[in-house]
Amino acid sequence: MATSLGSMKLAAALVVLATAGCAPSFYQGPLPGAPQGATYAQVNGTRVRYVDSGGKGSPVVLLHGFASALETWNSVRPTLEKQHRVIALDLKGFGWTDRPPGDYSPRAQAKLVAGLLEQRGVRRAAVVGHSWGSSVALMLAMERPQMVSRIALYDAWVYEEQLPTTFHWARAQGLGELLFDLFYDQRSDEKMAFAFYDPSRISEEFVEDVDRALERPGTTAAALAAVRGQRYEDWQSRYSEVTAPALLLWGREDRVSPVDIGERLLRQLPNAELKVYPRCGHFPMIEAQSASTRDLAKFLKGDS
Repeated sequence: MATSLGSMKLAAALVVLATAGCAPSFYQGPLPGAPQGATYAQVNGTRVRYVDSGGKGSPVVLLHGFASALETWNSVRPTLEKQHRVIALDLKGFGWTDRPPGDYSPRAQAKLVAGLLEQRGVRRAAVVGHSWGSSVALMLAMERPQMVSRIALYDAWVYEEQLPTTFHWARAQGLGELLFDLFYDQRSDEKMAFAFYDPSRISEEFVEDVDRALERPGTTAAALAAVRGQRYEDWQSRYSEVTAPALLLWGREDRVSPVDIGERLLRQLPNAELKVYPRCGHFPMIEAQSASTRDLAKFLKGDS
């Protein structure tokens, strides 16, 4: 009884501390330290950073994962650009894109992607997503099926059952803000090591880039809003609606999104195949760069 009472007091104290502090703030406009020569578009009131290779090949759009940016695809883009027009963007709240107040759910992000593609004159494209970006890709395919010719998903994060307990707690006002403060106090190299089969593949430059990104104004507020928008139970039963050809690319040793998630998605998508890479964690485009990029390029040839 004493232990239970003590736990209740601790929980109450945490809530008081959380609600007493200032909520993280959002941010819009040019961010300090933005790269020279970056390209931006105003989409649905949000300033979006993107790259567009141009060219006459069939379009491919690349969607990064949670708390990441379009640089996720640096090792993939050169190969794809030989045959395709490649567009990559920073999703709302991440990279060098705005962090405005509002909806950060996969549906809202998919609307942002569709808006950018329409501005760029793209009516139909192959869509490639990584981790949380896969939920945006699937939402786009469900909401705008005429826009998605093919879909490729790396180590998808798309089911309610994947969400850690802390993500559910983060939905509570006040408590979520406190949890995110604690989360962002952890070193990025410790968090990133969990996502790799071989942590020695994580360069110091990569860790420093992540740390700098998390320090940009509005990032904590945006990331928390994105977590609160991950209510997969509301739409995960609809994935079978996605009839476009699908390729699932997975690291066999992924601890963030285990391969059984890929097998589950394979059963749910009516026109999918699964590629699994040994000695690889959550980032096949890094730990299985040659094999996964070759498989992706071969899959996308169906649109060439």
